[in-house]
Amino acid sequence: MIVQIYEIQTPQEAEICMELGVDHIGSVILELHDWRDTLLRETLWLSEGTEFKSSLIPLFHDADTTYRVLDYYRPDFIHFCDSLTDEKGKPVMLERFIEFQSGLRERFPEVGIIRSIPLPREGAFPDFPSLELGRRFQASSDILLTDTWVREAPVDGYIGITGEPVDGRLASELVVQSRCPVILAGGLSPENVYEAVMAVRPEGADSCTQTNQLTDTGNPMRFEKDFRKVNQFVQEVRRAEMDLREEKNTLLERLEKLRADLKDREAALPAHSVRPQQIMAIEALEDEIETVEKELEKFKSV
Repeated sequence: MIVQIYEIQTPQEAEICMELGVDHIGSVILELHDWRDTLLRETLWLSEGTEFKSSLIPLFHDADTTYRVLDYYRPDFIHFCDSLTDEKGKPVMLERFIEFQSGLRERFPEVGIIRSIPLPREGAFPDFPSLELGRRFQASSDILLTDTWVREAPVDGYIGITGEPVDGRLASELVVQSRCPVILAGGLSPENVYEAVMAVRPEGADSCTQTNQLTDTGNPMRFEKDFRKVNQFVQEVRRAEMDLREEKNTLLERLEKLRADLKDREAALPAHSVRPQQIMAIEALEDEIETVEKELEKFKSV
């Protein structure tokens, strides 16, 4: 299962994350006019030739500069987190974003594309089009990432860094629906990530705000990681991963037994005069097998 941590801007921070078992080291470019940063480039290059991956968010929409950014930084992933909707939750300019991703993939086939899919907070917006957005972007993306949509975003035009969890039910549906991996993000902390991963069963978990240091008033500090929290976050994700694997193995054993029972019952049917209760027993086994198979479909990450 992928563990992804954002706002890692220096090689020293990246090295600590790697030592703690973070898989994806996420960095951010804040300004269009100040996109070159040799220290940030060194941060991304630190993972080159290793099992770790670099991911880069550009907080601007200029296509030519994005191409130059990719040439300069050579990240493993480019991550787009545009809000994709207006303040009422209605999708906007999707074709433009999709066409840009498709063109970028042709031009830079070695770079993976992560696309953030906005999800509302639980119960906040029951008709929010998250699943539609997931379907629209999965063909031009390598990874989808859930993140929390609010009407007044902390960064205008983008989703994320709200510190608030997404609707877990909707996130689970996105995981099941998606043909590409889904990383769960949105208000995840060392305290809640285990329960969130167990419920949603994504292919990864991401944290930014809730693994940052806090000010004296208890507010997260941008670009200041608390590596004690990062370590706890990684450990909780690994604990969930292990428990999910055990759940999956238990279901596989149950499925194997059910199929064997079904085979035995079918073999024991007489050539003539099959009794109704025999048919009912077989149908019950078939229904139970179908239920277990559907449950196993949710285990994409283990």
